[in-house]
Amino acid sequence: MVSILMVGLGGVGQRHLRNLRTLLGPEADISAYRVLRAAPVLTDTLKVEPGAELEQKYNVRVFSSLAEALGRKPSAVFICNPSSLHIPVALDAAVAGCDLFIEKPLSHSLDGIGPLREIVDGKSLVAMVGYQMRFHPCLQRVKSILDSGQIGSVVAVRAEVGAYMPGWHTYEDYRTSYAARADLGGGVVLSQIHEIDYLGWLFGAPSRVFALGGHLSSLEIDVEDVASSLLECNVNGRLVPVELHQDYLQRPGSRTLRIVGDKGKVLADIEALTVTTFDQTGAVSSHEHYADFQRNQLFIDELTHFLGCIERREPPSISLADGASSLATALAIKRSLVTGGAIPLP
Repeated sequence: MVSILMVGLGGVGQRHLRNLRTLLGPEADISAYRVLRAAPVLTDTLKVEPGAELEQKYNVRVFSSLAEALGRKPSAVFICNPSSLHIPVALDAAVAGCDLFIEKPLSHSLDGIGPLREIVDGKSLVAMVGYQMRFHPCLQRVKSILDSGQIGSVVAVRAEVGAYMPGWHTYEDYRTSYAARADLGGGVVLSQIHEIDYLGWLFGAPSRVFALGGHLSSLEIDVEDVASSLLECNVNGRLVPVELHQDYLQRPGSRTLRIVGDKGKVLADIEALTVTTFDQTGAVSSHEHYADFQRNQLFIDELTHFLGCIERREPPSISLADGASSLATALAIKRSLVTGGAIPLP
């Protein structure tokens, strides 16, 4: 039986904990390394469960020392603490021989990622980055359409994600969250990095980026809250403009993807759970509505995949290399916001 060590039990950490209990059962060995122990017990809808004790509710043994927790030789470590703290914990866990599930983004800088990959490769560890959006039925449908060649050669792409950050976690002051603080690896570019990951998955990593934006609102944060970026991607031998808009402000939220091909077009509305394909005449050729889809299924599917990779000792579909690539793109976007110029990528 796999044994799990949780590092960080905020919103996403508790979601993984709930889902691990569902998948592994009440008797599975799950422990946690916690320092502040400040987060309340949360429901699936991120509401506080009054009077609940997290350790008792989920049968979790808690350690205040990471070395002591790793000394119990857990099979896998779930790293769900703030982004700027991911790599130090991951390095210690990898040295201890643990498989790794690291929440997105991989880090707030590229420091330490090379050594981490060397340890993971040298010890043949399973290491996965938590980009659950790749399991979304809308995006999987989009990928199948692109792979089929149904809309011809891609010539233009536009992705958008926007949501009001103070409304994400109503149980905490948004100003203290990692997404609001530069020292914890926050900012809209890194916090909403899912779009950067899935665009790289669909179209490859960009060769250069240019971005405009910054801290443009009245939110009390010290990071950017709006970023509009242009990514240059080589798609089947041609350089294609890929636009990406991210913000902390939209009410209601928006999450869309438009792909224009020379033989048709695809529109995915991830909030509405629809994917519509148009042919060369502009007529609708297909329309899918995933009305029964529940968001938590994304997390169940990614954990099922990760646990299966541990059991089979095979690489996961979202590797450390993928996490490093999306992070490099995000950091280039952040640099472009500061310099005002286009930033080349390897």
